[in-house]
Amino acid sequence: MNRREFIQIVSSVIALSGCQTRSILKVLEKSDLYEIPSFGNASLLHLTDCHAQLMPVYYREPDVSFGAGEGLGQPPHLAGQALLDHYGFRPQSIEAHAFTHLDFVEAARVYGKVGGFAHLAALVKKLTAERGVENTLLLDGGDSWQGSATALWTQGRDMVAAANLLGVDIMTGHWEFTYGPVQVMENLKSFNGEFVAQNIALTEEALFERDLENPGVFKSYVIKQLGQARVAVIGQAFPYTAIANPKRFVPDWQFGIEEQNLQLTIDEIKRLKAADVIVLLSHNGLDVDVKLASQVSGLDFILGGHTHDALPKPFSVKNRGGQTWVTNAGSHGKFLAVLDLDIVNGRLCDFRYRLLPVFANLLPSDPDMQGLIDSIRAPYLTKLKTPVAVADQLLFRRDNFHGTFDQLILDALMTVHDAEIAFSPGFRWGHTVLPGDEITFEDIMNHTAITYPETSIRRLKGHEIKSILEDVADNLFNKDPYYRQGGDMVRVGGMTFRCNPGAAMGSRISDLALTGSSLLQVNKTYKVAGWAGVGEPLSGAPVWDAVVKYLKS
Repeated sequence: MNRREFIQIVSSVIALSGCQTRSILKVLEKSDLYEIPSFGNASLLHLTDCHAQLMPVYYREPDVSFGAGEGLGQPPHLAGQALLDHYGFRPQSIEAHAFTHLDFVEAARVYGKVGGFAHLAALVKKLTAERGVENTLLLDGGDSWQGSATALWTQGRDMVAAANLLGVDIMTGHWEFTYGPVQVMENLKSFNGEFVAQNIALTEEALFERDLENPGVFKSYVIKQLGQARVAVIGQAFPYTAIANPKRFVPDWQFGIEEQNLQLTIDEIKRLKAADVIVLLSHNGLDVDVKLASQVSGLDFILGGHTHDALPKPFSVKNRGGQTWVTNAGSHGKFLAVLDLDIVNGRLCDFRYRLLPVFANLLPSDPDMQGLIDSIRAPYLTKLKTPVAVADQLLFRRDNFHGTFDQLILDALMTVHDAEIAFSPGFRWGHTVLPGDEITFEDIMNHTAITYPETSIRRLKGHEIKSILEDVADNLFNKDPYYRQGGDMVRVGGMTFRCNPGAAMGSRISDLALTGSSLLQVNKTYKVAGWAGVGEPLSGAPVWDAVVKYLKS
């Protein structure tokens, strides 16, 4: 479908539905969303957290995004109308749909799906051709090899092939590590770009056993020549990988923010006069990036990921060396960031930044990428497209406290395992299903495809359940960003509770009660179902089996 055909269809939809967003048609006809004038002499294209979504999807932004400490009420912790007001976006505009949850179902039916590597590839090719291949870098902030059935079944090899064809020059990681170090290194042998991470090192035991002196696992940084400009890209992988994911997947690697080592790396680049601009390609999460930018000096930009925040504009963080510009480029292939740099005589003079929503109906499909995607999916297509149910409401995941697709998973766990209560991790990845649309096996896998999907049954006392909720709440709302590991609040089925994000640790959770029943008792034991445990391997069936069984019953 070309752009003209799409606008004609939109016109028909609006005419038939009486859609109140009539300004949509005017926007599509008169605006050139992807006509971004070239600026300067070096350009960085940035995507992050695509979570292996090769095909276009619907993706709803959160309607609740609580901040903590100094971040309360500030970007990125703005949602809905507050976000529109802050950035000056008009209600019912194309930007309002891209960056907020407002009128999501109605607008999604008009604008269509977002992302998809074939459409992303077309946009990358367009922007690169306009700026010059020799002047452009494509950066991937990680969480690219995980999040879909084909990625799980191929152990990330499908995404390596897609990244190569897309032209990714440099990447860092997080969920990539859950395939284990052997598979990670095998995948990187096939990757045409470079993998950087200054904050991953071998453990002391691994160093001793291998009789090595250098603890580094990956390159800390790379220098790229873009025309007459030199850009240093330092890698910052997810610092909490061995805590948020099973340590058994990376037993010989240790992770951290490594603030001091980062400063030493920046100082080395400056001492050698090796680069004109220094960029941190980060998977810290935006709140951590903001604090890090205030603690170290010498970074020009932090291009961040992990927390899936779609930040329309970067913001400045002051530090002892001046300032660092911090941003984040959303998730699921929904956005592509464009950072154009004007570098003169080895000095950054100015820059321009745009975060472009990738609307599949407004961009062509790159034939080469589409051919690769079709070949990747062909062996699995029948299984992926197997119908399971029909959505009777909007099914989404991303929100601080509650997601309707997560509720579906919780209901499945409680029903299949005859449990009183169920827990499901507050993962931020997972696309959106519109009301009335078919739920396929692929949709279920897009919310559950991990290397540790096993379900479990535990017997927990009331005070233990409260302790779990308090721990997760502190991870979300601790006033110190370095104690936040990303993700949303653990999803809970079969019970309710109150949360006060601003309270002290251990005092945020109250009024725990079984749904529609009495308060939980401190020493009473409850049957609790769950999945994706980060401790010892579980023995239960994978969670997608429970969801399919529940829906089919």
